[in-house]
Amino acid sequence: MAVPGDPPDGTPEGIGGGDEEFRSDEYRSVVFDEDFVRAARLQEFSAQERMGEHARAVRSRSIWSGGGSSRPRTSTPGRGARQGMLLVLLIAVAFAAAVYMGLSNPAGPPSTGRTDPLSSTVVPLAPSTAVPGGRPVDLYAKSPAAEYRVGAAGITLPAVRRTHHFTEGQVVTALSIAKDYLVQSSLDPDVLAGAATRPVRVLLDPEQLAQFDRSMTSPSGDGRHASTGWLVRFDPGTAVVADTRVRVGGTLAFEEVSADVLEVTSDHAFVYAVRPATGSPAAADGASLFTVRRELRLRFDREDLAARRAELVSAYVMAGPQDCSTDPAEGFRPVLAGAGPTTVGPAASDPYASGTPRRTAGLCGVLAPPTAAGTAPVSPAP
Repeated sequence: MAVPGDPPDGTPEGIGGGDEEFRSDEYRSVVFDEDFVRAARLQEFSAQERMGEHARAVRSRSIWSGGGSSRPRTSTPGRGARQGMLLVLLIAVAFAAAVYMGLSNPAGPPSTGRTDPLSSTVVPLAPSTAVPGGRPVDLYAKSPAAEYRVGAAGITLPAVRRTHHFTEGQVVTALSIAKDYLVQSSLDPDVLAGAATRPVRVLLDPEQLAQFDRSMTSPSGDGRHASTGWLVRFDPGTAVVADTRVRVGGTLAFEEVSADVLEVTSDHAFVYAVRPATGSPAAADGASLFTVRRELRLRFDREDLAARRAELVSAYVMAGPQDCSTDPAEGFRPVLAGAGPTTVGPAASDPYASGTPRRTAGLCGVLAPPTAAGTAPVSPAP
């Protein structure tokens, strides 16, 4: 029986029977290449994108965008606001930090003042009695230096507070540099022996280096170029240090002298055990004591504090026992154990006495006899 739609004479010869075969032949000429299929791929929007934009559930992927969306993507609601708030918060924190730093670290304009040259006075103190000798430990025990500390431990810092224009940290820095200067110029073994100057030189303001160098190479007692104004140095042909445990007692003080300058004053007695340069180091009773009283004024501007250096403004030094006929500008020449009194000056001076040392009328003084141990402090450290 014929089916409606079939050819009246049946299926022609050579043509497969049935609709399926016919339809297959009908679309056989249509070819979908791989690029077309990839370009036509669909991708579903996320739930958040569908809710935010009320967009259709799918989007086409453009072949020009490498598989990305064919139109710009809208930012998530609230994201821009959060980024703006974060930016404002960061700006506020940076501004607050800048204000805090400005208040806690006041800085004035950089100092443009010229550095003053050192003015120094070195006074030898002649012995009024025979110089006692013995072992260093015994000599120290019988002298006012018995209560002093050893070495750098005897240079103690005072209570620190901020000044009007300098912070507490800057004051501590100035005091620390002053202590370093005292240690290097009064306690370094090579400096004491006259073999080195660099440990002291590196702590000075560059504008004072020419004066310092001349004082080391061509010392003189003109009040500007005495090597012993800058540091403690023994004449290597006369005496050497017999005990490196130098006794030290004294004080440090500070004050603000201008909006840009701090000043530190040091007042210390350094007591050395020395022996003859040509003697035997093994001699048990060949040592004697030699005392150097140093009153120094050191200044610091902000550049000095940053570079950890000092301007040595003035030095008043008393040292003995020495013969007043010798010039102490080049190096100290102690009167050694067993030697008797020498040429004396106009007045007796006690290098151990506390307070401001009395200035002698001339360039020589008399070394006052030592008092009993422990009774003559130069504000020794407790």
